Amino acid sequence: MTWTPGSAGRTDATMPRPSEARPSGTGPSGSGPSGSGPSGTGPSGRVRRFTPAERWVHRVTAALMGVCLVTAGCLYLPPLAELVGRRRLVVTVHEWAGLALPVPVLLGLASRAFRADLRVLNRFGPHDGIWLRSALRRRGPRPAGKFNAGQKLWAAWLAGAVLVMLGTGLLMWFTRLAPLLWRTGATFVHDWLALALGVVLAGHIGKALGDPEARRGMRTGFVGRWWAESAHPLWRPGD
Repeated sequence: MTWTPGSAGRTDATMPRPSEARPSGTGPSGSGPSGSGPSGTGPSGRVRRFTPAERWVHRVTAALMGVCLVTAGCLYLPPLAELVGRRRLVVTVHEWAGLALPVPVLLGLASRAFRADLRVLNRFGPHDGIWLRSALRRRGPRPAGKFNAGQKLWAAWLAGAVLVMLGTGLLMWFTRLAPLLWRTGATFVHDWLALALGVVLAGHIGKALGDPEARRGMRTGFVGRWWAESAHPLWRPGD
């Protein structure tokens, strides 16, 4: 979940560069001294964006998704298949990584902060429509709360894709669950959706690489207040 450069619309012209916004006394990474203030605040003018539980869910889900995509490539691309070999082992790793994909999210439901973020991701407001129209036109204001409309669509699409991949994968794995025609259709959907997932995830990673402050938020849990006010002006940390 990252903010893409330019999504703050008209505020871009006034948004300080990361080097200019770094508080005095912080290290090269801008992470500030150890310790943090009350809920929603952090060291040296930083605000809390994600709790440790939320970051754990993201990292484990990303790792499992990466295993699924890498093993899928080893199964379907002949050069990779020849390089890796041991097809039965690759199939087993792929199957169990796929089955485990929903587990981090299910465990994350024990976190109040994670549940609150899910509620935010699941609700669209009038400002999200403005954000989407501006994104399509590549101009205009892009108001956003803690998550912008693009991030909400990404989260919804990914959740649906994982469920479809899980269902079609089970039909392919347990051959007695359905007749041959169903399994053939499941294989077709599974393969093409896996390709779509790979393309969309590559775009997601590319956007993340272009926004160091968003990555820092996912890595440390804190972002600069200047970034929050510019990229997510409707977000009120600590509410």
